[in-house]
Amino acid sequence: MQTGLHRNTISKVYRQLETDGVVEAMAGSGIYVRDQQKPREVRTPTHMRNRGVTDLDREVRKCVDGLLNAGCTLQQTRDLLTREIDWRLRCGARVLVSTPREDIGASMLIAEELEPSLDVPVEVVPMEELESVLESGSNGTVVTSRYFLQPMEKLAKQHGVRAVAVDLNDFREELAMLKELRQGSCVGLVSISPGILRAAEVILHSMRGNELLLMTATPDIGSRLLALLRASSHVLCDRPSLPLVEQSLRQNRSQLMRMPQVHCAESYLSGDTIELLRKEIGLQSS
Repeated sequence: MQTGLHRNTISKVYRQLETDGVVEAMAGSGIYVRDQQKPREVRTPTHMRNRGVTDLDREVRKCVDGLLNAGCTLQQTRDLLTREIDWRLRCGARVLVSTPREDIGASMLIAEELEPSLDVPVEVVPMEELESVLESGSNGTVVTSRYFLQPMEKLAKQHGVRAVAVDLNDFREELAMLKELRQGSCVGLVSISPGILRAAEVILHSMRGNELLLMTATPDIGSRLLALLRASSHVLCDRPSLPLVEQSLRQNRSQLMRMPQVHCAESYLSGDTIELLRKEIGLQSS
């Protein structure tokens, strides 16, 4: 409160000081400056136990040996590793989620799921505006889907920041449900991401051919959404679209011959991609 800094910033500094061996945390007691004369005990983090990582020391030695074999001295090796780690920590100060403006809905879906899980600011930026945003502040990690990673990496490199891709959900439950629908069923897909709708059309056509009638809509176009709800027996949507789908169903109930079955996809990102991103930007596992 005295410094005006956010508590997450303070916590991050303490974590970095502990990583560098400057301080040590004692459970139930507090954080203390380390006795620099005492040898530092390196322990495997609790969250990494029993995950098949049996020898972290060996992995460290392999990394150091690789740099030495490449011609680096020990001091150069230390400087290179420290510089890389420090850069990654600086980039973890904020997250910029970016996709092309025509599919900014994909960025909104990613940001919605990342924000509750990250202790850093998350901002949605159209790819067309990303360069100007990076020019105004050089620290950050650009997050996107793998479809747009290549142009993002090029732009990020020019501004000394990182570009990281997140993996999307495989939507196994939704695909299994679509496989079971009887021939001639009308399926409505609603998403704030036009890119998802285009991909879903291709996937569904490859699965069922012309056996199903498919309609798509973004929730901001009311007339198209209502036409979809009138015709569909099953409606699949993402979480941001669900309130608008339900509202439209309530408001137009008298115009519907039957109420469609609505299924909301719970997540847009795969189960472990958020945890991997936390590690990428230097956060502890949740």
